[in-house]
Amino acid sequence: MKEILETLIKSLVEHTDEVTITEKEEGKTFVYEVKVNEADMGKVIGKQGRVAKSIRTLMKSVAGKEHKKIAIEFVD
Repeated sequence: MKEILETLIKSLVEHTDEVTITEKEEGKTFVYEVKVNEADMGKVIGKQGRVAKSIRTLMKSVAGKEHKKIAIEFVD
């Protein structure tokens, strides 16, 4: 799942080398912390958070297929 998320994020940003994704397991939930360049944060979040919401929705459907729970946090 981390690879899918990384591919999604890298396709949106200009500074692909500065994308870092940290995976944590909290109980039954996998938490992914996404960190990108400050200039690319707007592209990842989108207007009124629409892009971030779409990324979360897509990743939740992938996680559901594998019978897992997932949370995605965008870190400054």
